[in-house]
Amino acid sequence: MTVRRNFAGSGGIQTPTPTSAPIMNRAILMLRCAAFALVAAPLAVPVGASAVAEPAQALAQVSSHLKSVNTMTADFEQANGKGGIVPGTLTLKRPGKIRFQYRKGYPLLVVGDGKALTMIDYEVKQVSRWPIGNSPLAVLLNPEMDLSRIASVVLDNPQQLVIRARDPKHPEFGTITITFGRTPSAPGGLMLQGWTIVDAQSGRTTVRLTNQRFNVAVADSIFRWTDPRGSGPRG
Repeated sequence: MTVRRNFAGSGGIQTPTPTSAPIMNRAILMLRCAAFALVAAPLAVPVGASAVAEPAQALAQVSSHLKSVNTMTADFEQANGKGGIVPGTLTLKRPGKIRFQYRKGYPLLVVGDGKALTMIDYEVKQVSRWPIGNSPLAVLLNPEMDLSRIASVVLDNPQQLVIRARDPKHPEFGTITITFGRTPSAPGGLMLQGWTIVDAQSGRTTVRLTNQRFNVAVADSIFRWTDPRGSGPRG
């Protein structure tokens, strides 16, 4: 698959609008990296797995977990369309702050500053920015979100809890399937293992996490970034 960079203007911050669907859909797929086609299989969910008898209880547990985690760090791996794996580190600070730092030499960075998500492509010196609420990752970044309105339980067993979330009023924002491991020592008894995002065009991106650490000290300065256009630090 060939994906072309298609940013409007020359180096300006791009704010998607309802009429700019191609740009917004690419941006919403956050970890699809815009400039590269990133395709991966979803996290394993047994075929034919059904929701639990008490989905409201499971969603309440997810909400409790999200509210009990103020910060998190982890390593992540993301598969690209060429069959390779792009590793990196994830830093999260609720509400709304997140940073995906890819391996050294990889030209992309994704940062959430509490209000917006920014994707910086250092190779072509482009910056794209869109509201956090327009991304499926808002489920993970906003612990006050009403999951009963947007989420359903895909799987619940002694090992895993899997939910799927989609804003019914904005299907163009995409769908996120989030996998938690049942770990008694983790906050709320759940360990975030990863997620799969599917956009309106069925593009799929999967991220898997390891070495998760919860409620560790995270400075706000981590969510700053260097503007490739030469205007200094941002965020």
